Amino acid sequence: MNPTPAEYCVIACAEAWRDNGEVLASPMGLIPSIGARLAKRTFSPDLLLTDGEAMLVGLDGTPEGWLPYRQHLTMVTGGRRHVMMGASQIDRFGNQNISCVGDWARPKRQLLGVRGGPVNTLNNPTSYWIPKHSTRVFVPKVDMVCGVGYDRAAAAGPSATRFHRIPRVVTDLGVFDFATPDHSMRLASLHPGVTVERVREATGFELYVPDEVPYTREPTPVELELIREVIDPKGARDREVPGAGMIPGAARTGPTKTGTAKAGGR
Repeated sequence: MNPTPAEYCVIACAEAWRDNGEVLASPMGLIPSIGARLAKRTFSPDLLLTDGEAMLVGLDGTPEGWLPYRQHLTMVTGGRRHVMMGASQIDRFGNQNISCVGDWARPKRQLLGVRGGPVNTLNNPTSYWIPKHSTRVFVPKVDMVCGVGYDRAAAAGPSATRFHRIPRVVTDLGVFDFATPDHSMRLASLHPGVTVERVREATGFELYVPDEVPYTREPTPVELELIREVIDPKGARDREVPGAGMIPGAARTGPTKTGTAKAGGR
């Protein structure tokens, strides 16, 4: 069977932890959690998984060791943790907002709050998972900075940039990174069935687009079997990313030329 859109998203999230070695994987949300467990079962066996509270756990969820709060903080502040968080808003330099919409003094909508955003982003690699890519989320400027982006980290100096890194942003449309001279967001890959034009229309700022954009890689047969039969046999992933967005017969390999990329790839 062909991979579903949700399974491409799982693979894209799993790839965030490739070659991370023995770090604490902290996925927040369903698709990132499936991705982290897939990564540990395949190409990143040294990842440390937790129950989200106080234990290190194995692939089946069985506790393998105690993770006291002091040890957790040691790993966080030493850069030995890779978080994948969500974002209610994110801008072109990776500043993230999960606190409020509108003026922070009198917000139109109250959200989760700043939570651990600043600590996560300044002390260990932080990626993002956004299940619905839209101009409401991808905004020119976030209403409040919770997760620190590249421009603000650079302005704060070496103490803020020592462990600051945003490896990738994964959405239902594609994968994005900050591999540009000014660390602005770049389209790294498209999920099959998605066009560059669709991504541009759903993004509220100027996005760096290379002349050729590859497609997100397919899950291998082994990875598909693990996702479908071992990690998520009830198919919860497909409720978060429905299959309706997939264009039948879309190419799944090789780069796609943008055709409309401006000089410099913007």
